[in-house]
Parts: sequence; structure tokens; C-alpha cells
Amino acid sequence: MRTDGIPVTKTSPKDLSKRELYTIFGALMLGMFLSALDGTIVSTALPTIIGELKGANHLSWVVVAYLLASTVSTPLWGKLGDLYGRKNLYQASIVFFLVGSILCGIANSMIALIIFRAIQGLGGGGLMVGAQAVIGDIVPPRDRGRYSGLFGATFGASTVLGPLIGGLIVDHFSWRWVFLVNIPLGIIAFLVTGVALPKSMTRVSHVIDYAGALLLTLSASSFILFTSLGGNAFSWSSWQSCGLAALGLVAGVAFWRVEMRAAEPVLAPRILGHRVVWSASAIGFVVGFSMYGAMTFLPFFFQTVKGVSPTMSGLRLLPLMVGLFTTSMVAGQLLSKGWRYHRFPIFGTAIMTVGLALLGTVTMSTSSLMTTLFMLILGIGLGMVMQILVVAVQNAVELRDLGAATAAANFFRSMGGSFGTAAFGALYTNILPHKLENALVQQHLTGASVPPSSMWTPDRLVHLPGPVLQAILTSIAQSIQTVFRYTLPFGILAFLLSLTLPDIKLRGQLGDAEFPARPAE
Repeated sequence: MRTDGIPVTKTSPKDLSKRELYTIFGALMLGMFLSALDGTIVSTALPTIIGELKGANHLSWVVVAYLLASTVSTPLWGKLGDLYGRKNLYQASIVFFLVGSILCGIANSMIALIIFRAIQGLGGGGLMVGAQAVIGDIVPPRDRGRYSGLFGATFGASTVLGPLIGGLIVDHFSWRWVFLVNIPLGIIAFLVTGVALPKSMTRVSHVIDYAGALLLTLSASSFILFTSLGGNAFSWSSWQSCGLAALGLVAGVAFWRVEMRAAEPVLAPRILGHRVVWSASAIGFVVGFSMYGAMTFLPFFFQTVKGVSPTMSGLRLLPLMVGLFTTSMVAGQLLSKGWRYHRFPIFGTAIMTVGLALLGTVTMSTSSLMTTLFMLILGIGLGMVMQILVVAVQNAVELRDLGAATAAANFFRSMGGSFGTAAFGALYTNILPHKLENALVQQHLTGASVPPSSMWTPDRLVHLPGPVLQAILTSIAQSIQTVFRYTLPFGILAFLLSLTLPDIKLRGQLGDAEFPARPAE
């Protein structure tokens, strides 16, 4: 019984042998791998999907739909895990993920695929936050660094391996297997977690803040639609743009008012008010904004501009994975040896910013060696940031708020990714026609017949006349270069925000005794 009278059952780390702990950890890594993988696995398949289902104008939404759904569902999954235990909720998220994967695999239109990606994203949000919260339940903060380092490496590996796996599947099978391949892996994850996870970890009784979850979804969706469609599908000053912005603002204000009064809020103001939580959340948002914005366009650049196969475009992303994997593992081990965590986000965001700046210089003539170096630098920076922020948040909050706080950290990172993908997708769509017009003028092809951008898939571009093809490729390369240049200010902002992250010594034990008692309410 806790000091506030709320009953709690939990599994102590002392009750678990190393073998049991490693089994649990392996099962959670598989679930996290699936969730992170589907954030990027479609990137190399997008040109092929567009060629079959049409709808190039909706390119970024195949990625945004998944990220948005996983983002807005993350706080709810975290809270439900706090209330009803992690195991059942984690397995429920696997089921959601598998249903969405099957539906995506049989989609026959871009609109249907986007909707089904959202369903898949609902499960993906539970997989991500559930894995981190379970480790938070059973591993003391001081020892959590090595596990978070492995989680960070898993997240980074799956994020970067996604385009490679997607490329292999597209080259040798159908793009539909990009989604259907999740089925056997998901079934394995479901069975292993059913056996490995303890039946009860942290569990408390209370009501669920459905109103807060609904308003949060409405506000986030409205702002992302405003970012993605404004200036593209309709002008910024149109009633549609103004309506979306107003709806997002009204829903956001209503959400905050509901959270102030809710008995068990989805994103508790008292949690967000903690200096470590809001600082880590702000850093995660900005890092996610720039990272996902960059990851969406790199495979597209390699396939269209460089003319490589989907598989090769995935292979070219491996330097990013190597950098992220290495620094994530090293940072986790150093935390376990007593290093303070605050220095890692500072150095990481600085290195990340350098990587983004270098990618902003890439042109059609940039060598593969230089591009490899630039991506390696970006990966090194990202590996020092992502999971360290989760460790900092989990170390700062009370045990009763562990799931909600972990969900908040993931929520803002994923929300940044959703906004970044939508914003940079809209930016690309807006500037591409102007770049194409300039390229046609420079090559004296003003009156040339150019197919609409919805037809610009690699297999169709190769059949165009040489001068027209060169103009199209130039416009694509310049547009993507502009997108990368716009990520640079966000890298600088992430570095400045990292300076605000408080440095709190990592705790060496796990349990309610390490936290101050909850005041009477």
C-alpha cells in the first residue's frame, strides 16, 4: 500500500534472475524493433507505391499517418500501462500493430493505405512506450543506462535498417510485403512476451482520461494538417488553413483545461512542469523534427537523383546506423559507470547539427564517400541524444508516474517527427515547381513537355528524353537540398535547449522509498 492509499502490485528486480531479465529484455527489443522499423521501412518503397497507387502529393502522409497515430496514442498507452499493468497492454498493442499491418498489405488506394497506416501506428505507439516503461519498472536508474543504450541502438538500427529491408523487399517481392513481413515477427513477439513478461508489475486503480486523449488527438492532428496542407492544397490565408489552425488551438486549450481537472490526466501538468521533463521533451521534439524530416528524403534522393535500386538506397543509409548504434551503446555503458548524463545531449546535438549542415551541401555531383561521411556524423550525434533523454526523465519522476513520463518523452519526440515530416514534405512540394521552372529555363526547355510530378517514379523517369530528365533530376536534388538546409536551424535550437537540461544524479535503487511521499489531495 502506498502512502496515498492507492494499491500497488509490482515485480521487484530482486525477484528476477539475469536470465529472466535478459529474456524479458529480448522480447521488448523485438517489439520496439517492429515499431521503429515501420516508421521508416516504407521510405524506400514509396516510389514504387506511388507508381501503383498514384497520389504523389500524399507521399509524406504515408509516413506522417503512422507517426501521428503512434504519437497521439503514446500517452494513453503509458497511462493504461500505469493503471492496468504493462503485460496485457503491451500484448494489446502488438495486436493493433498486426491488424494495421495486414490492412496496409491489402490496401488498394493511397487514401486507404494512409488510414491503415494510422491503425498500425496506434499499436506502434504502445510497443515503443511499453518497452521502455517495463524496463523502468524492473531496472534501477543507475543500471538503466546500459539497457537504454541497447534500446537506443535497437531504435536506431531499426530506423536505419528500415529503408534497407524495405528496399530488399521491393526489389525481390511486392511492396505489400513491406507490411506483411510484420506478421510472423509480431506473432513471435506476442508469444515471447506472453511467456517472458511477469503477469503484474506496477498497477493502480483509477479512471481513464478519454476526453484528454481525444482532445490531444484533435489538436495534434489539426496542427499537422495545417502544417502539411497550408500553402500546398490551399493557401495559408484560406478558410481551410485558418480553420485548422483555430481548431488546433481551441482543442489544445481545452485539452490543457481538462488535464488540470482530470483525476488521472493523459499528460499530467505536474509531470510536464518538472524541469527535467519539459527540457527533455523540448529537446526530443526538435531532434525528432529534424531527424524524421531528413530520414524521409534520403532514400528518395538516392533512388531518383542517384538512380540506385531500393536495396542500394537502403545500404547507403548504413553509415547513419553505424554512427547511431555505436554512440548509443557507448553512452549507455558510460552512464552505467557513473558518468553524468547531461553532457551527452549537449555534444550529441552539436554533432547532429554539423551533420545536418553537411547534408545541406549535397548536390547531384556529391560523391558517395562524402555523403557517407555526412550521414555517419549525423548518426553519431543522434546516438548521444535519443535514449539519454528517456533515462533523464525516468530518473527524475516518481515511480507512480514512470509510464506517463516515459510516454510524454516519446510523445514529444514522435510529435516532432510528425511535424517535421509533414512540414518538410509540404516544403518540398511547394518549392519543387519553382526549381523545375528554373532548371527548364537554364537548359532552354521552357516549352518542353514535362509529365506531372505524380508520374516521377524511377521506372518512368528513365524513359524521358535526356534534357528533360536532367532538368527534373536537378529540380529534385535542389529541392531536397533546400529541405536539408531548413533542418539546420532546428539542430541549432536543439543544441541550445540541451543546455537547459538539469543534471540529476542517477539513482542506484528502485522502489517507492527513493521518492518523496505524495502529498494528500
